Amino acid sequence: MKTLKIIKIGGNIINDDVALTSFLEQFSIIDSSKILVHGGGKLASKLAQQMQVHVKMVDGRRVTNTETLDIITMVYAGKINKNIITLLQKNSCQSIGFTGADGNTIVSEKRQVKDVDYGFVGDIKKVNTSILELLLDAGVTPVFSAITHDENGHLLNTNADTIASALAIAFAKIYTTELYYCFEKNGVLLDVNNDDSVVEKINHKKYQELLEDKIISDGMLPKLNNCFHAIDHDVQKVCIGKSEMIYNKTAKFTTIEI
Repeated sequence: MKTLKIIKIGGNIINDDVALTSFLEQFSIIDSSKILVHGGGKLASKLAQQMQVHVKMVDGRRVTNTETLDIITMVYAGKINKNIITLLQKNSCQSIGFTGADGNTIVSEKRQVKDVDYGFVGDIKKVNTSILELLLDAGVTPVFSAITHDENGHLLNTNADTIASALAIAFAKIYTTELYYCFEKNGVLLDVNNDDSVVEKINHKKYQELLEDKIISDGMLPKLNNCFHAIDHDVQKVCIGKSEMIYNKTAKFTTIEI
């Protein structure tokens, strides 16, 4: 099977024009089929502040009311997504921007209210790959923002890490899929103050040890849960680290294993 690389980038790249330009130059020359997934929470929060819209966070997660959803849609699917597309086209990388609503590619349901009502936040239920397959076969790169829909006329704010994992799993039957989570650290660290203390390989057993030793912080838990969900569902390769891991053979990063 052909290889498909699914790469998720976060605010450390998106919020830095130099870093974003450099990353997209490298991304453009990846010779396999590829999909890019991005968030943009910091920029959305900045715009909300400018518009005097209160942003409510619970345990680091954004509560998405109607006003917040409007801002997220403008920032994620608009400004950030189209800026990325423009830079990719500059680098001769044919690309098209997506939310989950476009082509009915990613269907979610509104998160059920338990202890907290997160508002218009989506939990993914289905990924439709048919249109994306046509684009990939034609050499076109899909670029996904962190928005899905519920097939009932509602957009939903959806975790970008989860979108990347769901896409990788959906394509695992068609491609040899590789999933890369790019963020500001070299990988999972034994010491958060030492970028060289990278745990190079983590399997389920090692993960439990790191949890018991309280090495892994709360912010890393959802990312690692998405990693293990992907590797347990036929994704061939899952890595966490700085974006250099994709093209620099000497870069340090963490690989997730079964």
